[in-house]
Amino acid sequence: MSNQISQTVEVPLELGNKRLDQVAAQLFPDFSRSRLQQWIKDGQLTVDGACWRGRDKLIGGETLVLETELEAEGDWQPEDIPLDIIYEDDHILVINKPAGLVVHPAAGNPTGTLLNALLHHDPQLANLPRAGIVHRLDKDTTGLMVVAKTLQAQGHLVAQLQDRSMGREYEAVVQGVMTGGGTVEEPIGRHGTQRTKMAVNPLGKEAVTHYRVLHKFPTHTYIRCKLETGRTHQIRVHMAHIAHPLVGDPAYAGRTRLSKGVTPELRTVLQNFKRQALHARQLGLLHPATEEYCEWEVELPQDFEQLLDALAEDEEEQGDEF
Repeated sequence: MSNQISQTVEVPLELGNKRLDQVAAQLFPDFSRSRLQQWIKDGQLTVDGACWRGRDKLIGGETLVLETELEAEGDWQPEDIPLDIIYEDDHILVINKPAGLVVHPAAGNPTGTLLNALLHHDPQLANLPRAGIVHRLDKDTTGLMVVAKTLQAQGHLVAQLQDRSMGREYEAVVQGVMTGGGTVEEPIGRHGTQRTKMAVNPLGKEAVTHYRVLHKFPTHTYIRCKLETGRTHQIRVHMAHIAHPLVGDPAYAGRTRLSKGVTPELRTVLQNFKRQALHARQLGLLHPATEEYCEWEVELPQDFEQLLDALAEDEEEQGDEF
């Protein structure tokens, strides 16, 4: 992937009487607004060969020329962390994320993240915003993620997330027995007092989760969730909101509630399940280069399978009582 960018476009007449930075955002959709504004300031995006300010208005018909070189976005370091790569080509990378891996460096996790692993796998990703990461999974959520390998692919994938055409399905085990499937359509925002948590909040952003029952156990339910939106902790918050928090969820489940009838084996498995029982099982998208629909599915991780096995054995033990 070349780091040199050289693009020339003519401003359509219908975009006349608009600011340069607004027009640039429409005509160069592969780049973020902040990057384009910086290039305008630095004289790397010119109008008819001259340097303009972002707020200057165009009349239409001008020639915009972008001549620049992509530079690394952050001072992140590559780290040799193994990746479970499900699919890779010149445009995208699909990985199966394990539990315990943070996606992006932050104050509490400056290293040892998926982003650091991606930079080791493909150093060119350093030139992309967030090293090509377009969506996230929580640290202890497992399963499928797609990563862009070019700016064009990144713009394409972000657009699919925004218009909700990217299909993401998760499997989870929740506390309690659900009567059936349904949809939770409740806005999500920051928790009022605990800033690391999210909550259903009337002032939050729109959030829609569809869920269906895969199996009802005597004390728990195995479900499949389909996301329309991608809010932080969305499934975890929505399930807790309808009084069916995810098994093992340290933030939203409260204390593990164990009914008296469960087998000692299930009791032990539940008490030792220290993460939310949530797995990104299926991912579907339009390939950014070919426009073909692609879909991937990955098996449940071992601890999730063991949880389901223990629930099934408990169901068998309870037999007629259930």
